[in-house]
Amino acid sequence: MNITFNELRKIKDSLPDGSIHRIAKELDMSVETVWNYFGGYSHPEGKPMGVHLEEGPNGGVVSLDDTRILDLANRILDQGQLV
Repeated sequence: MNITFNELRKIKDSLPDGSIHRIAKELDMSVETVWNYFGGYSHPEGKPMGVHLEEGPNGGVVSLDDTRILDLANRILDQGQLV
């Protein structure tokens, strides 16, 4: 899946407090891995999640090999809108 870097960051920035920890717990991965997925590449304890960045407009294009984190983030956002 391809998404712009700015779109990916907007999703992360729109998540309610605690969502990064919730995603990590539900997917049984480290919080650092989730942060790295959303562009926080300074977390050395995080594992790679198949995120590839190409420079370009809107922060560039991010190619995601694994969309589990993004899918769960979108579900969290959808749940927030239903409340």
